[in-house]
Amino acid sequence: MQVVLGFDMETDIGSWTPFYEGIVHGTPVILDILERRGVTATFFFTGDGARKHPETVRSVLDRGHEIGAHTLFHETIGDSLFDIPGMMPVLEHEVPERLRLCTEWIEDVAGVRPVSFRCPRLFGSTAVVTALDRLGYVADATYPMYYYRERLRPYHPSREDWTQEGDLRIVELPAFADLSMESTDPYGRDMDQWPLFRTEGAHALMRHIDGFAGYCQARAVDPFLCFYFHPWEFHPMPQGEISYGEGAVRPDPFIVKNCGPRAAEQLDLLIETLLQQGARFLQAHQAAKEI
Repeated sequence: MQVVLGFDMETDIGSWTPFYEGIVHGTPVILDILERRGVTATFFFTGDGARKHPETVRSVLDRGHEIGAHTLFHETIGDSLFDIPGMMPVLEHEVPERLRLCTEWIEDVAGVRPVSFRCPRLFGSTAVVTALDRLGYVADATYPMYYYRERLRPYHPSREDWTQEGDLRIVELPAFADLSMESTDPYGRDMDQWPLFRTEGAHALMRHIDGFAGYCQARAVDPFLCFYFHPWEFHPMPQGEISYGEGAVRPDPFIVKNCGPRAAEQLDLLIETLLQQGARFLQAHQAAKEI
């Protein structure tokens, strides 16, 4: 079983706040867990997050992890899978320029050019992967398995339809979902792993991993697990209404449930259990090379 741990280095609670408390306080917690377990991961930074917190970028590099990219400001850059008020995707002709700027901003801070990418909310598109391919990226960890339900393993996408196999050099890494379960959500979001590890615990997530492993085994496919987490999950987040600027937001309770020590404890347990099962941990660019 191959495992890619991806941490999306964005503002707290995704696009719903302008704060970076998670990057500042949550990242050291993550790094300590990974070091203790002897595994490496990929940290997908927004350009803005990298510029505002270069010390965090350096600390990730110093621990031997991969620096990836996650757009400029956590904007929706691909095709929307479902509507989110105020989250309209950027126009298709804007995609190449935004990705170029994102790449350059991160490279300026990190001193290394990112070659792995993930779209916010797993909202990808053909325009995104073709632009990434031209920029020299080798991995895109965006494909939402819960939604398309076709690709179980990394693949080279088509330049006509990114969800199909083709001849682009970049490799698409499907984001894990438990396809063995019955979905009751119109988009299949209940098959997605996030944020089960902290809301219900690592053992609950492992039941879904085991179910997916059986699903793969029945199809003669080796299980591939690509996860997404966020640094703000490893630092206590405000409960209830969050006020800033000219407005306020009230996240659904499950979004911020158990952020902080509980999330750290369960991530540690998840990694320990996967290691006990013989899982091999790879950075995103490493997984792309093994296809």
